[in-house]
Amino acid sequence: MAKKVIGNLKLRIPAGRATAGPPVGSTLGQWGLNMMDFINPFNEATKDLSGKNVIVHIKVYEDRTFEWTSLGQPVDDLIREKTGIEKGSGKPHAEKVGKINRQQLEEIAQTKMRVLNANDLDAAVKTIAGTARSMGIEVVS
Repeated sequence: MAKKVIGNLKLRIPAGRATAGPPVGSTLGQWGLNMMDFINPFNEATKDLSGKNVIVHIKVYEDRTFEWTSLGQPVDDLIREKTGIEKGSGKPHAEKVGKINRQQLEEIAQTKMRVLNANDLDAAVKTIAGTARSMGIEVVS
């Protein structure tokens, strides 16, 4: 029989630098989970992305065990890296803060393909382009 899931947690944590402090400690602690069972494997698995944020999904079961999966860097972070901007626009449709081309969008889409809800690369590129537009970045051919 499958274990009953009592919680689905989503965290944004610096890769390779998870500690027992917030946000990891406070989030896992309130579910009664052993933090070190998450922190050590997470830090080991993400040490190659050190210094970058990583999205993590954690499933908590009623017997106080858990499973976690790393989704890699958020799409907005990847877009900011490719365009060289510090942050998106406060008025994305009126003020443009940068430009991104199709090749850059494809590189990001290939990186995120396993976690995107897209059937093929073209659909994934359209999804990434929509995120870029909502950040105030002009999508050029």
